Amino acid sequence: MAFLAQTSSFCRYKLVDEVSREFWQEFPEKLLEHKFREIDNTNEERSFGWVNIDNMLDVNWEQSPPYKGEFAAFALRLDTRRISPAVFKKHFRLAWNDLLQKKQEQGKKNISKQEKNDLKESVKNKLMGYTLPVPAVFDVVWNRESNCIYFGSTRQKVKEIFEELFYNSFGLHLNNLTPYYLAGHMLGEKYRDALDNYEPCVFV
Repeated sequence: MAFLAQTSSFCRYKLVDEVSREFWQEFPEKLLEHKFREIDNTNEERSFGWVNIDNMLDVNWEQSPPYKGEFAAFALRLDTRRISPAVFKKHFRLAWNDLLQKKQEQGKKNISKQEKNDLKESVKNKLMGYTLPVPAVFDVVWNRESNCIYFGSTRQKVKEIFEELFYNSFGLHLNNLTPYYLAGHMLGEKYRDALDNYEPCVFV
């Protein structure tokens, strides 16, 4: 989700760790080490990595640098191949019929469980090679002074990918600024038990 769009959904994070001045000198190299890699000419199911926030095809930050004043701005690109269940079912049935015919010609009547699993994997790999990955881009804006980070998605699976890649890239831990976390931070340990035992209200 682009932050410059008319509408945007995002979540906020706060760094747990301190960031040294030397870190920002190495920051561009860390982005490059974990940059996005294309899978168009493979049958891989998924690929993700960092790209330029100004151009998802720019994985070397040639168009513009990641530094934007007091901010660092980049993006997470996630490419995913998806096979329609109906397409898979059709081609699996075709492959099943071919295998069953060959087994019958050999005087055998049944297909074993292992052969069935191998057949599924073979059909999946074949269809993966015919399917183009669908790209998705999620902006990341990092306030280098406050160490608040804004990530352009609220989907749990995408957030998990972002959090894992962020740690692997920079070795830094993130706190997701959920309402519970913010309330605990503002109220302190004195009200921790009250927050944990708080019952939601239904107004309808």
